[in-house]
Amino acid sequence: MYRIIFFNNGKTYEIYARKVNQLQLYGFIEVEQIVFNERTSLVVDPSEEKLKTEFEGVLKTNIPMHSVIRIDEVEKQGTAKIAEAKGDVVTPFRAVPMTDKPKT
Repeated sequence: MYRIIFFNNGKTYEIYARKVNQLQLYGFIEVEQIVFNERTSLVVDPSEEKLKTEFEGVLKTNIPMHSVIRIDEVEKQGTAKIAEAKGDVVTPFRAVPMTDKPKT
């Protein structure tokens, strides 16, 4: 089980999935089998419900690497959530310009 925390539209998303792969499409990771808590109680977390709705029917999702804050392999699944991002959550990688000219 993996916990993936990433930045999306000014918010921090935390989701759980069974598979995470580096995609052949450069700059993306592929997340499969997203898992949500199946609760039997009446207490409902609106943040998790919003995520369930957003990812309903999604078999795989591709997340840009520069949006990923961290990926952890965990023993137990936690609660998926969306939180407001405060401050500089993600430090972007410096872009290195690609040139056709060889360095001399």
